[in-house]
Amino acid sequence: MHRAEEMYTFFKEWLGSLDAPDDGKLFRDIPYQMKVENVSLVERFSSRRNAVGSLYLTATHVIYVDHDNKRETWILHSHISSVTKLPLTPQGSPLQVRTKTFLSMTFIIPKERDAHDLHQLLVQMCQPESIEALYCFRYSQGIEDLPREAGWSLFDLQTEFERMGVPNETWTMTLLNKEYELCDTYPRYLYVPTSAPTNVLIGSSRFRSRGRLPVLTYLHQNKAALCRCSQPLSGFSARCVEDENLLVCVQKANPNTAQLVVVDTRPRINAMANRAAGKGYESEANYENTRFMFAGIDNIHVMRQSLGRLLDACDLKTPMMGAFINGLEGSGWLRHIKSIIDAAVSIAKTLEDGSSVLVHCSDGWDRTAQVCGLAQVLIDPYYRTLHGFQALIAKEWLAYGHKFTDRCGHIQIDPKEISPVFTQWLEAVWQITQQFPAAFQFNDRLLLAIHDHVHSCQFGTFIGNCQKDRVDLRLEEKTYSFWGYIATHMNEYLSPLYKPDLNVGFIEPNVAPQTFKFWRELYCRWESGLHPRESLSDLMVAAKSHLNSLDDHIRLLHKRIKLSEQKLGAPINNGVNDNKNKNDSSVLYLTDNRLSYSKPLQNEVNLKLKHNIDYDPLMNNHVDVDKTVVGIDGHRTWGCLEEKRDSFDSDGQFLEDGNIDTLIDELESVAIEWKSVRGAKECPCSTPLDFATRKSHCWRCGEIYCSRCLDQWVTLPGHMSQKQSPVCRQCYRVIVKSNSLESPE
Repeated sequence: MHRAEEMYTFFKEWLGSLDAPDDGKLFRDIPYQMKVENVSLVERFSSRRNAVGSLYLTATHVIYVDHDNKRETWILHSHISSVTKLPLTPQGSPLQVRTKTFLSMTFIIPKERDAHDLHQLLVQMCQPESIEALYCFRYSQGIEDLPREAGWSLFDLQTEFERMGVPNETWTMTLLNKEYELCDTYPRYLYVPTSAPTNVLIGSSRFRSRGRLPVLTYLHQNKAALCRCSQPLSGFSARCVEDENLLVCVQKANPNTAQLVVVDTRPRINAMANRAAGKGYESEANYENTRFMFAGIDNIHVMRQSLGRLLDACDLKTPMMGAFINGLEGSGWLRHIKSIIDAAVSIAKTLEDGSSVLVHCSDGWDRTAQVCGLAQVLIDPYYRTLHGFQALIAKEWLAYGHKFTDRCGHIQIDPKEISPVFTQWLEAVWQITQQFPAAFQFNDRLLLAIHDHVHSCQFGTFIGNCQKDRVDLRLEEKTYSFWGYIATHMNEYLSPLYKPDLNVGFIEPNVAPQTFKFWRELYCRWESGLHPRESLSDLMVAAKSHLNSLDDHIRLLHKRIKLSEQKLGAPINNGVNDNKNKNDSSVLYLTDNRLSYSKPLQNEVNLKLKHNIDYDPLMNNHVDVDKTVVGIDGHRTWGCLEEKRDSFDSDGQFLEDGNIDTLIDELESVAIEWKSVRGAKECPCSTPLDFATRKSHCWRCGEIYCSRCLDQWVTLPGHMSQKQSPVCRQCYRVIVKSNSLESPE
């Protein structure tokens, strides 16, 4: 124990003097205090023998290095949810590490003393004693990345309400909470009915749990309002005239109808039990023109236990179908997801019908945020865009005070406060995206990134339990924003299936039980030995990027040939396609016998490219600059141009003799064939590429790299648009060197 305490003290001192390393650095660049050799990693669902490697403990990560397979596994301390010592085995002392990203790894430590020390250190370091010890306060990005303040001002509550047309004649902004005196878990600026006087707002705040009075969170185009609050302190008979008057003001703010629908997201029996503690729910006798309903969503303790049973089903030692199905059913997880979506659909339909809705649970920061946020996703197309979805999280979850630090277990707190409330909401959104893939601008990877970074504590965005906590901690000054990170990686999170013309108005998902799916990419994404397959979304993104690159390249080649025709005074076709559009020299035709077997695909590609080009970018067509201009038919040659010894620059002007290299550089700067995402096992830097890893192509060479290696953007000479494209470091050096030679200082 003494040895473990010494190591922990060292780490605390080291954290205070050094910035934590970026995740992009290799383990050999990071100082470590503890290293254990000959550690076995138990491989689940695999007949291979266990990997043997080295385990490193740094100030921010646990790093396992499998030297034989050239594999590194990084586990952030803040991602660790539990560390368990298993019974001793002949091979050593097993140590099971489970993470909040649902990774489960079992290490067999040869010496029991090392296992004990490692266990003690990880238990202390995965949950610091204070918020100031979290990773975000030590995390430092590279010089080339965004500055620390980037992203913090992207989403503003006042701007979001202005988008809805608030303030207006019926709703106004109040400054009663500017110093967080009315309710310390609400934002500074609250939006309430214009007709509500100050004494009514203060009286209602005193009658609601935690002071969370009814406030506006969304205004529908039809003037129906979505409001949120916490439960009333009604007990068995108490009432509050100010609170009743405030609900009357909410009713009057809606010109469509005088009826207000109050949705209590709890099961009725739970709400009745709270009356014994002096809380409870509204009495129908005291609130006129109000209809009450219970959504039946269970509390945080039930949800925590449900997730635990789900993970046990995913972590079966013998993966039998019957055992997994029974475990999934027994967890009740999908039933809870369905109850959240049911409530959101009901609220959304009520708002669509023109009635205002007031939503609350116990304290108004868990189930209330779930159903209010999801209802707005169903109603408003803006919240189904990448920017809008971030704005929704910033409003419903951050501004209105979801307890991220407590619910995610960022620091040492009562374990009963931890619950997967936000994870459930992300899955509910995912379930809807599966039914309406064309209506969402973002892909599944965004939901996974948000989930992971909510728990990583790498950014200050999700630290604290409310807006006041973040202001007191001065997070904008001391930490980086997650929204700034998303802004620099937007291409990774755009869905190739998105169609803006289909993202219109209210979408109503099918809530039949058979429509709900198990989100394998979240709960079992690390199980490479169990049904390994690539994400369909990733395959489509790669195909779309490849198509865009080829389209851009073809347009440049089209321009080159047109300029050549003008200079030579005749079309360069050598009799090919003579009868096709003879008078239109702007049309480029490519011929290949293989194309006759796939005319429907060819026509669709032509439609996508908006060019009349007989070319299939999915086939292995190469450009040979010594024989052809483009294509593979062998009829169009550079010979006529070489005889003239002329070529063109990017503006269509003739160049001097010998500058044919310029055209060759254009042709060689764009990869015609990209390496298939399927079967890519590792990056050239030896980083393993499993099905859960984002695989990116270099647009110049077509090879696949990890995100750490594909970090350069440059203009490719072979692209007509001259937009910047992602390239690997080697290609970047080649292009930059070429440009510097062409334009010497």
